[in-house]
Amino acid sequence: MKVTIVGGGFGGVKTALELAKNKKNEITLITDKPDFQYYPALYSAATGHSHLESWVPLGKIFAGIANVIVKLDAIEKIDTKKKTLTAKSGTTYTYETCVLALGSVTTYFGIKGLDQYAHGIKSAAEIDSLKRCIYVDIVEKHTMDKHYVIVGAGPTGVELAAALGSYLNRLAKHYKVEDPTAQIDLIEAAPRVLPKMNEKASAVVLKRLEKLGVVVQTGRTVESQEEDSLIVSGQPIESHTVIWTSGVANHPFYKANEDEFEFAKNGRIVVDDHMLAADDVYVIGDNAATPFTGLAQTALHDALFVSANLERKERGKKLKSYKAVMPPVVVPVGKNWAVFEWRGLRLYSWIAALLREAADVLGYSDVLPIGQALGVWRAQKVMEDDYFEPSKSE
Repeated sequence: MKVTIVGGGFGGVKTALELAKNKKNEITLITDKPDFQYYPALYSAATGHSHLESWVPLGKIFAGIANVIVKLDAIEKIDTKKKTLTAKSGTTYTYETCVLALGSVTTYFGIKGLDQYAHGIKSAAEIDSLKRCIYVDIVEKHTMDKHYVIVGAGPTGVELAAALGSYLNRLAKHYKVEDPTAQIDLIEAAPRVLPKMNEKASAVVLKRLEKLGVVVQTGRTVESQEEDSLIVSGQPIESHTVIWTSGVANHPFYKANEDEFEFAKNGRIVVDDHMLAADDVYVIGDNAATPFTGLAQTALHDALFVSANLERKERGKKLKSYKAVMPPVVVPVGKNWAVFEWRGLRLYSWIAALLREAADVLGYSDVLPIGQALGVWRAQKVMEDDYFEPSKSE
């Protein structure tokens, strides 16, 4: 069986690993990034921890797996009738079976100035840009921004807001900033933080954030951004360090090939009971219009389902129908504290933090042998050398 997978995130990598267990299969994985990004740890990498916890080279993941070929390329067009994929490089790939797992992208909802001035933490380049902004203030100017503003109080925004204060304090202490006073604002348009979680969980997390010194503003809408200010519900917030964690959209590949797909109202792709979007074209993870889409655990679930069904199809067995599974949610809120929620069960504090550490071990082991997974997981405890002389930042 020959399978072409597009996307090197949780869904694409897991599908390739599962199919590779059958040595008769030939898998081609096409991705525009040389690394697998462990998204749950990006907030940690952005606040001084080792980058090794967030980026794992694909060469390391597929080392010794002879029936997986990784191609670094960006797919821009699909022809489901001719069964071809056309890449940015100009290369045309033919496929027998195709699995699309491209993931989501950041959207600014057309808000003026955000794309020009706001920082993000969804890639190494975005994190480097954010850190550079912080370092210019603290290292070169020996000062702090008046407000460090995080927009979006979903899991990423909450995680980042809770971790940012201690990171800033560590840098300010090292560089002897005379007035290390800085305010961290968390802005959310919804009426509460973590709006997709239970209201009780949101209330407990709000108290935790306030205890950490985060100023939480809910029910407030970002209207525009300029170089040194953010307009929120008609009021300016003086800041040149705005971090956007709110808003994701389906990968633009699908809009560019809209004649090939059926779209749901949320912009994701309609799939059948076997996750097929067209003949021999499967769409999984963030791209599929299924319950609980957008979560890493759902992408892994989809990958296991599709790879198992492909093996059944190859052996002439009856295919199974897709069943969505509600994954547990664990959100760290500062050191040794987290909130855990799964169905009616909610846990807080250090107990939930332990569950998050266990979840990370399992997350890494989904794409790495257990020995390597533990090594990457241990990188979470390592602080990168963020200290450098001012002259080096020029």
